[in-house]
Amino acid sequence: MSAEEFKAQGNQYFAAKDFTKAIEYFTKAIEASPTPNHVLYSNRSASYASLKNFKKALEDAEECVKVNDSWAKGYNRVASAQHGLGNLDEAKTSYKKALELDSNNAMAKDGLKSVEDSERSRNSQPDMGLGAMFSDPNLITNLKNNPKTSELMKDPELVQKVVNMQTNPQANATQFLSDPRLMTIMATLMGIDMDAPEPPQQQQPSQSAPKSETKQEPKSEPKKESAPEPKDVEMEDVSSSSKADADAAKAEGNKLYKSKKFDEAIEQYNKAWESHNDITYLNNRAAAEYEKGDYDTAIKTCETAIEQGREVRADYKLIAKSFARLGNTYLKKNDLQSAVKYFDKSLTEHRTPDILNKLRATQRDIKIQEALSYVDPEKAEEARLQGKEYFTKGDWPNAVKAYTEMVKRAPEDARGYSNRAAALAKLMSFPDAVQDCNKAIEKDPSFIRAYIRKANAQLAMREYSQVMETLNIAREKDLEVGEGKNVSEIDQLFNKASSQRFQALEGETPEQTMERVSRDPEIVGILQDPVMQGILGQARENPAALQDHMRNPEVSKKINMLIAAGVIRTR
Repeated sequence: MSAEEFKAQGNQYFAAKDFTKAIEYFTKAIEASPTPNHVLYSNRSASYASLKNFKKALEDAEECVKVNDSWAKGYNRVASAQHGLGNLDEAKTSYKKALELDSNNAMAKDGLKSVEDSERSRNSQPDMGLGAMFSDPNLITNLKNNPKTSELMKDPELVQKVVNMQTNPQANATQFLSDPRLMTIMATLMGIDMDAPEPPQQQQPSQSAPKSETKQEPKSEPKKESAPEPKDVEMEDVSSSSKADADAAKAEGNKLYKSKKFDEAIEQYNKAWESHNDITYLNNRAAAEYEKGDYDTAIKTCETAIEQGREVRADYKLIAKSFARLGNTYLKKNDLQSAVKYFDKSLTEHRTPDILNKLRATQRDIKIQEALSYVDPEKAEEARLQGKEYFTKGDWPNAVKAYTEMVKRAPEDARGYSNRAAALAKLMSFPDAVQDCNKAIEKDPSFIRAYIRKANAQLAMREYSQVMETLNIAREKDLEVGEGKNVSEIDQLFNKASSQRFQALEGETPEQTMERVSRDPEIVGILQDPVMQGILGQARENPAALQDHMRNPEVSKKINMLIAAGVIRTR
């Protein structure tokens, strides 16, 4: 397939809101294109943005303007992705660049207004004092060197969150609610040791109190100091050596997993979990159990991971993985309803395009299964006979209902769609009738009655060119598979359409009719065809030669069109 064909398919999937498929075909179009095409990158950028994958959307948008830096729409794509990533200043600059190239660009105007609204909203939010706290230009370096935060700052995602906090504390203040690691960083910046017990409160004697007021308290037995209340900590306190042992066991388990030695891998993940309660190890164990085919055990492991993760306030992304693995496992067990339930729970914890696509695909599969479970050829035949009875009585609405039931009970039977089309045509619903005929033809390309019904509906809508095209296909199919049994009816309908198309309008003289017909685009195209010009030239000198040319189906179709239009007179 060519790049244009892949692009057309991508556009269709985009219009149907199947953005994952759209990305697939735009990617194929980019690979098939002989030269870089800025439009293809723009389209794929829009698809990524629709899936909220703004990082990928920005990459494609930047590639788009690199290929064509004079196309305003490309800068709109860049700005939209930057806006999605929260980079409002950069988004504003890109929208302004689009307006420089096209001052009337409505998308750029609307986008710029949206960014400015976001800025006003962001600036109106209090930063809870975070601006001053995160203002140090050496903040990242200091946190990486601080023993309390050095391990945390090895995570690039957390580093980016700190950078975002420096850039705009108002907009990112809510991050503290979703990521406890930021609370640890803030405590470090404030000089609070979250691991140290609170010092006992001792009342200091007042230096200014007069001695005369000082009273001697009666002696009493010293009270035993009660043990301090345990702190509500985020993770179980473990020594660094046990964490190192756990990670070593996990690494060994990963090697065994890749070698498909799942039982041995499970042993290592168990060892890691026993050394240190991090639900990552349980998630890995569930993956090995899944690959081993022990789905029930994998489900129990995921449930344990979620339960333990809630207790220790594990990262929401880890819990999302546990829910996602539950969804995948139930999908493998063909329990689609449970799979949907847990994919949805995973997205509630952390939204990712992969799980969102799996959720949508599973929901589609559920609908397909429900439709297939409804299929019943015997009940379909009952519905067909009932529809026929209603049709004979002239009860068109109930005929449509009965034939709709037939379609549901036997979706591969072309007769259901064709019969419903006939009832819809009686209700003057011609576009729907054409759609049903197309479905019938898709199910059975040799179903001549469906072509004839489609042509009648098109004729009622005065789509004469489409009528003739439909009937030409019907004639070829009938000669191929039906031994020409329907040719007479097809030709009668063709002549009727032709006469209506080229008949004189009220008050029109024959000369005026001929003048109007001669301007018909299809007639003009035939007369300007060099091959047809040669054939018509031969026919003028030798009329019998025309019959020889009529053996060619394509030539025959064009000559019949000229005869219907009155350009060629047979008598």
